[in-house]
Amino acid sequence: MIDALVERSRRIGADAALVLHGGGNTSSKLLEHDHTGRERRVLRIKGSGSDLATCEARDFPGLWLDELLPLREREAMEDEEMVAYLARCMVEPDAPRPSIETLLHAFLPAAHVDHVHADAICALANAPDPEAAVHDALGEDIAVVPYRRPGFELSKRVAEHAGARAVVLAHHGLVTWGDTHEESYALTRELVDRAAAYVGLRPVEVVRREAASLVGLRGRLSQERKQVLAVDAAQEAIADRDDAGEIASMRSTPDHMLRIGAQTGGDGPVFLVPGLGCVAAGPNRRVAGMRLEIAAHTHASVAATRDRFGSTSWLTDEEVRDFMEWPLELYKLTLAPPPPELEGHVAIVTGAASGIGREIAVDLASRGAEVITADLHDAEVEGDLTDDHVADELVRTALGRFGGLDAVVFCAGAAAVGELGELPDDEWRRSIEVNLTSHFLLTKRVWPVLREQGIGGSLVYVASKNAFAPGAGFAAYSVAKAGLVQLARIAALEGGRIGVRANAVNPDAVFRGSQLWSDEVRRERAAAHGVAADELEAFYATRSLLGREVTTQDVAEAVSFLVSDRSRNTTGAVIPVDGGVPGAFPR
Repeated sequence: MIDALVERSRRIGADAALVLHGGGNTSSKLLEHDHTGRERRVLRIKGSGSDLATCEARDFPGLWLDELLPLREREAMEDEEMVAYLARCMVEPDAPRPSIETLLHAFLPAAHVDHVHADAICALANAPDPEAAVHDALGEDIAVVPYRRPGFELSKRVAEHAGARAVVLAHHGLVTWGDTHEESYALTRELVDRAAAYVGLRPVEVVRREAASLVGLRGRLSQERKQVLAVDAAQEAIADRDDAGEIASMRSTPDHMLRIGAQTGGDGPVFLVPGLGCVAAGPNRRVAGMRLEIAAHTHASVAATRDRFGSTSWLTDEEVRDFMEWPLELYKLTLAPPPPELEGHVAIVTGAASGIGREIAVDLASRGAEVITADLHDAEVEGDLTDDHVADELVRTALGRFGGLDAVVFCAGAAAVGELGELPDDEWRRSIEVNLTSHFLLTKRVWPVLREQGIGGSLVYVASKNAFAPGAGFAAYSVAKAGLVQLARIAALEGGRIGVRANAVNPDAVFRGSQLWSDEVRRERAAAHGVAADELEAFYATRSLLGREVTTQDVAEAVSFLVSDRSRNTTGAVIPVDGGVPGAFPR
């Protein structure tokens, strides 16, 4: 039953000490009916690029086993020929491409086969003498096959050892098998546990640490494509070792090279930093975390080999290049969908608990950005942004979580109504503090970050139609928003030399979801325009040139344009999102 294969695969995939993020493969030989109703033998094997931890039945393409077995008589077979042949043996022609190691599974006579890249096994497989280490740790009945890139030749070599209890692939991993699902899995578990005890390898733990001090590194890594950073403090002990350079120069298994590069440091996405630990970069938080986890396992395995045997063996430079440029492995990476527009961007959105700010935060996240929200409540950073300590905490959160910052959307605001002769002094001051000064405080604090990072940035100030077309009785709000537009323009003037763009968006009458339009504000503005309070939305819509309601999504669309590279040559601009109010045309 394929359900049993899925269950066994998930048990293996759930253990990070066995396989990580798409690594390893499993198979079962089953009896199924073809289109004529005949019962035939089928090999069900994990599809290329799927993950054992989350696999489902559809991730196991089937191949007619009796069409695969004659290949054992062949002397040689090129990769392209093998792939084409396997495609003709598929039970379902539109199923995922089967694993590169399909023939390895097919040629072994056992009903169930598992292949894992277990940390402890790799610690043995990378010993100075892998065969001697494996036999000493696991017994003479465990065969060792010298390193070969996966494919036809390796499949034939493993099949020659079908009489052994299991096979360790030098510099690669472990192959086990059994007549039942449990037998194959239990053998995997037994051998991995024995290997771990032999080399003294303890369970690997990833401990996340803030990345706040790595702004310059993030800038260097983000020259061509934005990256976020993740830090593992648990690897500080490895980063501080005298042989950290040697550990960084190899991987526990070639499979890890595709995800984190052939070695740690240099131009790769993984770095060992003394006194800090391991730093991993990725186009999003998930990938950075995945790379951090793989690095933790590969570094721990290599360190265990060096501690147990005094030195290691590894692939030659030619073998590394051969694997890293191998089309059949690179195919796995092409299965990923194209990245979203703002992947890798780190954005702060203030006033994000409701209304325009909430919609902007949701919209940026849907486009791939990593978003940190701020507001008085219902946000990741809560507090009054007129307090400079809250602004400090907001920037620290962005840097600590992602290692840098690309955009800030200044959306926090509060309405203040009343004519000049009647407006209380404290309400005037509060409007200026919330609608203008708080944005200056945050601008001031992100400036050094953007300068040190050296990859530019985008500042978007959500002002108002009232900045250019103020309303009587709305003085404190209108004056503050006019000041906010000027703040954006000054930021554009001063930011150009470091690649920072600054622009403003001027919405008008965005009612749905907004906390700005309190009952008091609605009554006051309705009275000012001579309409009933319940007719206010319709009044604002019909007075515009387009005669349409302005929504939070309309504003979010304008903001995403200004955050994205679509506006890479736009700075100092004011974009109205008001349906067309002639008196508010920018000038």
